[in-house]
Amino acid sequence: MKANNPILLITVILSCLSVNAQERLRRDQSFLGIHFDFHAGAADKNIGANTTPEMVGTILDMVHPDYIQVDCKGHPGYSSYPTEVGNPAPGLVTDPLAVWRKVTADRGVGLYMHYSGVWDARAVELNPAWAVKDPNGNPSTTITSVFGPYVDKLLIPQLKELAGKYGVDGMWVDGECWATALDYGEKAVKLFKEETGLDAPRSANEPGWFEWKQFNREAFRKYLRHYIAAVRSEYPDFQICSNWAYTHHMSEPVSAPVDFLSGDYSSTNSLNSARVAARYLAWQGVPWDLMAWSFALTDGGHLQKPSVQLIREAAVTLSQGGGFQAYYTQNRDGSLNLDKLKSMADVAVFARARQPYCHHSVSVPQVAVLVSTYDYQHRNDALFPNTTGGAAGILNCLLESQYSVDLLGEASLEPDMSRFPLIVIPECETLSEVFRDDLLEYVKAGGSLLVVGKAMTDFFSKASEVSLKGSEWFSAGLGSGRIGFIPEEIAGDYEAGKGSDGIRARVNMLVNELFPEPMVEVASSPYVDVSLRTLNGKLQVHLVNTSGDHRNAPIIETIDPVQKLEVTVRCPEKPSKIVCQPDGKELKFKYKNGKAIFKIPSLEIYDIVELSF
Repeated sequence: MKANNPILLITVILSCLSVNAQERLRRDQSFLGIHFDFHAGAADKNIGANTTPEMVGTILDMVHPDYIQVDCKGHPGYSSYPTEVGNPAPGLVTDPLAVWRKVTADRGVGLYMHYSGVWDARAVELNPAWAVKDPNGNPSTTITSVFGPYVDKLLIPQLKELAGKYGVDGMWVDGECWATALDYGEKAVKLFKEETGLDAPRSANEPGWFEWKQFNREAFRKYLRHYIAAVRSEYPDFQICSNWAYTHHMSEPVSAPVDFLSGDYSSTNSLNSARVAARYLAWQGVPWDLMAWSFALTDGGHLQKPSVQLIREAAVTLSQGGGFQAYYTQNRDGSLNLDKLKSMADVAVFARARQPYCHHSVSVPQVAVLVSTYDYQHRNDALFPNTTGGAAGILNCLLESQYSVDLLGEASLEPDMSRFPLIVIPECETLSEVFRDDLLEYVKAGGSLLVVGKAMTDFFSKASEVSLKGSEWFSAGLGSGRIGFIPEEIAGDYEAGKGSDGIRARVNMLVNELFPEPMVEVASSPYVDVSLRTLNGKLQVHLVNTSGDHRNAPIIETIDPVQKLEVTVRCPEKPSKIVCQPDGKELKFKYKNGKAIFKIPSLEIYDIVELSF
């Protein structure tokens, strides 16, 4: 397809004139979206032929989303619209993006692009000098260099084209931090030498390895800040997210002016993936949402998830105050199989009913589990890998003990550690001595600290002058507070389901010594995630049913209700009423000795209990 096709240009112009047909929510106001992923390739034919206004309108009628994210350039590097500045797919026969924009604009629905950033196979095929290089000087066939001209020659011009010519609302840039690699290209090596005086090391056994990793990490941050600033200089309202940036994939404070944070959690074991991602994002100080895959990717191919499974995956994210979207694949001509979207229509009904009681809710600090930036950056040889050390396993153990738990980095914890009655350090390999000493001061002032793993128990016992008792789990007084020690690695076994019940029982005994009076307690089942939060001046208890084999089963057809929950909330005054949402059912309760006690006869998937005072 020729980019100067006059019919196409007229279509685009007419589309852009309609962009402001209805006011659209910005991403920080948005709650529910759908993501469509295509990753167009050279072999795809008839792209756009079946992307019709009727198809897009049907999607909006089925789901009523606040926004849609649709593919415009995937990892192969071919654009699925007739770009004049990039590499259009040879199979384009019309302009599907013009259709998406016109219909969404007319209906007041935001339109964001799925765009593969650092990962662009076509760009490096055409321009080998743009590729990142390995230690032997070999260029990648898929990954661009953040030190090279790709960002100025292709990425920025294309984002400006999308913002200007098409009037799209923003970008969800994929293949970014998690695709970025150590770069041994001439420019990177030279700049590192100039900055540090060191030669670029080839392995962790050579001097300067940590400095080299940090140098490359900062190069990605500079690349991100550079293209955001360049696009905003002309299109200040254009909203940009870099997929998985400043999440647990990149566990550090936000240092680029992104408009929102987001990521797509694992297609299988999704509930546990969402647990981690949501609880970390909730403390990053930037609007956020998370994306579930609507299918499980297995050895047998794509297995579409039933509505009930996808609804629960949404619930985990909604219970932490975030927005939710789900990912559906496009056909190889860029159109959609509308039958698959029936599950998302069910999710939308479920989520919208709960939106007034969950969106932008705020955590009431109870238990903080550290996701250490310092440990992450020292421990990992990859730049931005998907790992939390032992935090995920410890988080699951505490959640399945019905504690309300948050995941925070050092920068989120340090301003006021006293907010949290209990802080947990989970199997880190190393921490800064300054942060360790701040934690010990927190304990001496009355806080409770639990350290897990051999390295951390040694690190903290020496500094606190508390003698370890071999492999025994124990707690000790320190100043006005207490510190507990678990000198074993338990997180991996718990995550894998090896002896989980026994591990959880032992952890509970120790945590009860350190934190004997949590604000909320739920009796009956370990398969309920409890989150204590506030919204609109009301204290809330969010309850998510996590029963069943969500670790191993790729498809979950049914979720059994959790029966007969008894909930105790410690509060200094008697509530005026307690209501279970979204049904609006007022609950009977007893109030005695500073405790409000009530029952939930049956928890289907996700309820929010509101206490008014």
